[in-house]
Amino acid sequence: MTASRPSRTILSALAAVLLPLLAAVALTAPPAAAAPPAAAAPRAAVPTATLTEVTNFGTNPSNLQMYLYVPNGVTAHPAVVVAVHYCTGSGPAMYNGTEWARLADTHGFVVIYPSVTRASKCFDVSSPQALRRGGGSDPVGIKSMIDWVTRTYDADTGKIFATGISSGAMMTNVLLGDYPDVFAAGAAFSGVPFGCFATTDGSEWNSACANGTVTHTPQQWGDLVRGAYPGYTGRRPRMQLWHGTDDTTLRYPNFGEEIKQWTDVLGVGQTPAATDTPASGWTRTRYGSTGDQAPVEAISLQGVGHNLYTNGMASRALTFFGLDGSGSTPQPQPGTCKVTATTSAWSTGLTASVTITNTGTTPVDGWRLGFTLPAGQTITNGWGATYAPSSGAVTATNASYDGTIAPNASVSIGYQANHGGNSAAPAAFTLNGTACTVG
Repeated sequence: MTASRPSRTILSALAAVLLPLLAAVALTAPPAAAAPPAAAAPRAAVPTATLTEVTNFGTNPSNLQMYLYVPNGVTAHPAVVVAVHYCTGSGPAMYNGTEWARLADTHGFVVIYPSVTRASKCFDVSSPQALRRGGGSDPVGIKSMIDWVTRTYDADTGKIFATGISSGAMMTNVLLGDYPDVFAAGAAFSGVPFGCFATTDGSEWNSACANGTVTHTPQQWGDLVRGAYPGYTGRRPRMQLWHGTDDTTLRYPNFGEEIKQWTDVLGVGQTPAATDTPASGWTRTRYGSTGDQAPVEAISLQGVGHNLYTNGMASRALTFFGLDGSGSTPQPQPGTCKVTATTSAWSTGLTASVTITNTGTTPVDGWRLGFTLPAGQTITNGWGATYAPSSGAVTATNASYDGTIAPNASVSIGYQANHGGNSAAPAAFTLNGTACTVG
């Protein structure tokens, strides 16, 4: 009998230690929809392959709802797409009415579907609070959703994208303006420029903007975007724009104003680098470069009204994002770049020497340098790259022997051109869609 006393004593001691620990775990374990602590398995945060509402995701001044879709095959460090609904819509309606969840199943990214709870079911794209970084209202709530997903799934902060339809397209413009350091690119279907819908009387609707009568210069539009985050000098997200010529809700002139705004923000010329017809009745223009990830891509749909979105368009946006190849983005682009350009001229001709420096931290393996020649200049020959077209917005594509630029390394190229009196070097350059420092 005396031998059993130590055993009971030991068991009592263990119980005294374990019971409080178990109680603490029961009290502190988060609900299924909340962000788990650092030690928890992140993939258990929400069920996969089903739309799930997440609550308590962070600062949410306008009481948005957050819906999340995580595919069964979610990748490590996944990309994130924020899919923003139209007026009268909802997160679940956007989930059911677009292909983003199906595309996530194929490519392994995560989709956030913000949902408005105010009576209009329209996003706030007009108040002073919405049009500045951290100002409050809907953009702050959406940013909190992104932060929750980034923490929970260790998402790749370099692969966060926004897309939306109508009110959601306007919010896409606002998000990219308020948080240029968060988003890599956006795709806006039937929207208006950042700041176009601005009001100061509490109204959600701006008739002048909706009717296409608000016009500004490219720099004025660009200044509205830059004013949302004063002092920011980092990389800006690329933008894809879609609009129907017969849109009577947000009229077609808004499309041209969006192009003016985002080409200015991204520092590329107003003249398209490429124009094509990817489908019947579609006209696609690309600015700053000619590839699938140009700084700005604009698709005009002839004879199409406001409700232009159809199946297949999300796949084209995914290509623009660079997420349609095994769940990863295309060839890495430099974080920053610098271009030095000088010219030596005579009466009707000139030679230009251009030095491209990769000031980022990763190698550039394959590059395209975009720039716009001054009026009257035409390239007659060049070296170190192939140049097309010969005037206007030009793209210089690397030669076989100089396609790789290591961090802090440089490549020198050049061209000969005719001129009509203006022999200056181009004023701005982009490398693989990234605006470069000039000097």
